[in-house]
Amino acid sequence: MTRVYFVRHAQPEYNWKEDRTRPLTEEGKKDSAIVLEFLRDKKIDAFYCSPYKRSLDTIVDAADFFGKEIVTDERLRERKKGSDGNNYEMFQKRWADHDYHEEGGESIAMVQKRNMEALNEIILDNTDKEIVVGTHGTALSTILNFYDNSFGCEDFLRIIDWMPYIVELDFEGDKLVGKQEYCHMEKEFKGNQRADKK
Repeated sequence: MTRVYFVRHAQPEYNWKEDRTRPLTEEGKKDSAIVLEFLRDKKIDAFYCSPYKRSLDTIVDAADFFGKEIVTDERLRERKKGSDGNNYEMFQKRWADHDYHEEGGESIAMVQKRNMEALNEIILDNTDKEIVVGTHGTALSTILNFYDNSFGCEDFLRIIDWMPYIVELDFEGDKLVGKQEYCHMEKEFKGNQRADKK
């Protein structure tokens, strides 16, 4: 069995303009300690991650603890945001129609396609191992939706404030055979133009 621990990043600096280099807040850096605390008694064979700074910084202490390099994969990055930004109406539109995207942005289907391509390769390369994947809220949600198509907007909104958040998926070959949610820290999501959750 191959076990994958997905780690959604800790709280980022929302006022930071450039998505790729957006750092964690001081609070987010402290909260990242729960990642190492959770993983330290596991047998982790490899670390993979989005190339975005907030994801890397959330798992770097755990990778150092295990003496592992973090392999970055551009396909694991977060959804490219377009002109309309993040708000409740846009969340609903994207999850109701996985092919919908605002100008300059990516659809759920686009994000899912590249994340699943990366994940399938990671699973194939790490048969019967335990691995960590540093990820993002939307990126992770598209993966969860791939294995359970009932996962939708309300599920996405349930985890939107969880930073960091750890979920385990277990595979036999490429078949999902188990899922378990673990620790999370609840922080307010402050994406631009966000309306209150309903």
